Amino acid sequence: MTVELISVGTELLLGNIVNTNAAFLSEKCAQLGLSLYYQTVVGDNPERLEETLRTALGRSDVVILGGGLGPTQDDLTKETAAKVLGKELVEDPHTRERIQEFFDVRSIGEIPDNNWKQALVPKGAIVVDNDNGTAPGIIIEENGKIVILLPGPPGEMIPMFHKDIFPYLNQKQPEIIVSEMVKICGIGESKAETMIADLIQSQSNPTIATYAKVGEVHLRLTAKAQDEAAARKLMKPVIRELKVRFGGHIYTTDEQTTLEEAVVQLLKEQQISLTTVESCTGGLFTGRLVNVQGASEVLKQGFITYSNKAKRKLIGVKKLTLKEFGAVSEKTAKEMAKGAILTTGSDAAVAITGIAGPDGGTKEKPVGLVYIAVSVKGNLRVEEYRFTGNRAKIRESAVVAALTLLRTGILETIKF
Repeated sequence: MTVELISVGTELLLGNIVNTNAAFLSEKCAQLGLSLYYQTVVGDNPERLEETLRTALGRSDVVILGGGLGPTQDDLTKETAAKVLGKELVEDPHTRERIQEFFDVRSIGEIPDNNWKQALVPKGAIVVDNDNGTAPGIIIEENGKIVILLPGPPGEMIPMFHKDIFPYLNQKQPEIIVSEMVKICGIGESKAETMIADLIQSQSNPTIATYAKVGEVHLRLTAKAQDEAAARKLMKPVIRELKVRFGGHIYTTDEQTTLEEAVVQLLKEQQISLTTVESCTGGLFTGRLVNVQGASEVLKQGFITYSNKAKRKLIGVKKLTLKEFGAVSEKTAKEMAKGAILTTGSDAAVAITGIAGPDGGTKEKPVGLVYIAVSVKGNLRVEEYRFTGNRAKIRESAVVAALTLLRTGILETIKF
C-alpha cells in the first residue's frame, strides 16, 4: 500500500516549529512496509487543505494528516476531511466523557465551549482515544481509501501511533520492513559504493543504500518480510558478505552506536589509557570522547595546545622543531603525541595539528592541511590529510579522521 503524509499548520510553513512528526511517521511507515512517496506541509487554510487532501486521495491508499485537531477556529483538519469524504460531523459521547474527565482530573474548572468541538467526529469513523490530550485520533475508511487524523503535539501523537495506529496499519499491510545499518570508517563513499556495485545492481530484497557522513559511510540494508525474524534472515548473508569485503573498516552494525562509542569501547576492552593533544580542533576531539558514557575510565587527560608556547611548555615540543618545521608538520605532530605520553604516562595518545582557516594558509601549507599522530603502546603513526570545506567542516573532518586512526592503532596492537 502507498501512504502519504500531510502536516497541517501555518507555524510549520513559517519555520516556527520543526516538523519532527513527519520524520517519526516516515520511519514508522517504512517499518510497516508502506510505500511513502509524498509528504506535504499545508497551512491552516481550508481551501488549500481540501485541495491537498483530494490530490493525496487520488494517488495514495492511506493519507495521514497530523495537526489541526485543536479547539480553535483555525483547527479545521477534521472539518475539511469530513467535507472531502462527504461525511457528517456528529458528537461522539465517549469522547465528550473523556474531555470532561480530562478537565475534572486537573481541576481546571469550567470547560470552554470551543473544547466540545473536539467531541465531533465524522459519522462512521473509528475514534482513537488520546491518553495525553483532548483531541482524539480519527480513522475513516471510505471507497478503499484510509484517512487517519492525528493530533499535532508529539507528546500526544507518538503514544497514540504506537498504541493504536501502528497495530491498525499492520493489519492492513501484514508485511513489514526491517532495516539494519552497517557503519564504515576509513573508506570514502565512492570507493565503498564501487566495492559493492555488484550487490547494489543485483539487489531486490533486501536492498542496500549508501549514506555519506563526515569521514564515514553508512550502509542501510532493508528487507521486507512477513515478520522481523524472516526479514533479518534475508539480510544475514548480505551482512556477512559486507563484513568480508570491508573487514575492519566496519566499526558497528548497531544503528545507535557512534564511532566515538566504538572507539571508547575498544579502549576499555583493551584497558588502554588515552591522552589527547589538540591544536586546530581545540578540544572537539576530546569532547566527542567525553560525550560517551564511561569515557572517564580510559581518558586520562586532554591538552589544548593552540599556541606554540603551549606546545613547548605543556608537552615538550622542541623549540627547534617548531622553528624549522612549523606547528603544522609531521615532526611537530609526532612530538606532540610523544610528549603527551611522557607527561601523563598514558598507554596511547592522539595529537592533532593543522590549519582550519579561513586564514593562515600558504601555497606550501594550504587551509585544510592537518597532521594527526596516534601512538598506541609504543607504535607511533602519523598521517597527513588535506580536508576541504569551511572552518567547521575541516575541524569536524579532522576529529573523525583522528577517531578512525586511533581505532586502527588499537586494532593493530590486538593483531600483534
